[in-house]
Amino acid sequence: MEHAVVFGAGLAGLLTARVLADRYERVTIVERDRLTEGPRRGVPQGRHAHALLPRGQQIIEELFPGLTGELVAAGAVPYRPLEEARMVLGGQRMCRAEMPDRGLALTRPFLEDHVRRRLLTLPAVELLDGWDAVGPLFGAGDVVTGAMAGRQGEERTLPADLLVDAMGRAGRAATWLAEAGLERPPVEEVEVNVGYGTCYLTLPQDALGGDFLVLVGCTPANPRGMALFRVEGERWILSAGGMCGDHPPTGPAAFLDFVATIVPPSMPDVLPALRAARLPDEILPARFPKAVRRRFDRLRRPPRGLIAAGDATCSVDPLYGQGMSAAALQAIALRDTLAQGRDDLERRYFRAAMRATDPVWQLALQADLAFPGVPGEPPLLSRMIGRYVARVQRAATRDPSCAIAFARVVGLVDPPSALMRPAVVRLAAKHGSASGSSSG
Repeated sequence: MEHAVVFGAGLAGLLTARVLADRYERVTIVERDRLTEGPRRGVPQGRHAHALLPRGQQIIEELFPGLTGELVAAGAVPYRPLEEARMVLGGQRMCRAEMPDRGLALTRPFLEDHVRRRLLTLPAVELLDGWDAVGPLFGAGDVVTGAMAGRQGEERTLPADLLVDAMGRAGRAATWLAEAGLERPPVEEVEVNVGYGTCYLTLPQDALGGDFLVLVGCTPANPRGMALFRVEGERWILSAGGMCGDHPPTGPAAFLDFVATIVPPSMPDVLPALRAARLPDEILPARFPKAVRRRFDRLRRPPRGLIAAGDATCSVDPLYGQGMSAAALQAIALRDTLAQGRDDLERRYFRAAMRATDPVWQLALQADLAFPGVPGEPPLLSRMIGRYVARVQRAATRDPSCAIAFARVVGLVDPPSALMRPAVVRLAAKHGSASGSSSG
């Protein structure tokens, strides 16, 4: 296979290009933005808090050996998830426990800058930044033969054996299929009406008693959540948001009042630390109207030479922090699919990518549909699973083994089925009653 083109230089595009570089003689990344270090115009959500879950970190290290060490040396903050982080999920604060997995706190632009630099050291990879993605070129039937890129009235034709749409939630692969008279993928949507705000601030290194991360998830009783963690540059990032139209204000004083409704009583040091810090004059806002999954895996006849990756296929509620790790899972799905040969690549990849990210979608869907303001009724099986997961969460407030099992599923290291192991079921039955559990 000679040439692959990737539209989009976000994390999904970069990881996809890394996988393709092992199989194609040339890989060209086309990106609309001029790429410099730091946040970029085309990714406004990049300024907000992003989580690199343990499984996502493992995959990136696998694709770029030694990168974790480089990130830490440059300022990324390693932490032990249940020892140096405070996590309140489902209204339950998880207990402290030792676990082998490690987390890495950093900003998304910082991570992408380092991944991009490593990627561009590969001789097979080239970057065309400052070029718009125009679309695919179709040959006979439904076979993609190339891609078109444009810049200030100039167009460039890129012959290609494979074109990847990695342009995020605004991915255009489904539109391109419709414009070519081909079948569009079915779409699943969940209207969540999420809004959140973010600021960067300076806190004393020991402001939280040695902890590096505070995470408080939304619940139907309080549809607001927050993340506060230390990142590179001796800074802390604070993001807070709400579901179903309950969005934070952009003024610093009002934003801090919003945060005060989220911080649980069990963390009495958080608000004083934030009030003592100097917040910027304006909080960065963001909106996320709905979660979307495009079911390319259900195409009866997927076109040859065109695939999609990252949020272009599966974009979930950002308050759950799973987007970057879901993109990493899809990159591994593509790598494994390519290892099996070129025949029927597109169909096999779409199915593998769907299997890889289905736990991400299902976990987010189950949580989203529990909110009264989110349209849709969860299926009976989902409601039953939700009740059992709630017992596991309550047990995780008291039993370290249960906390580790739940944290590994949330971190995408283990599949959700791991919570059904006999040992976890016994712990959930023993410690998961509503009475006696730790809340907040």
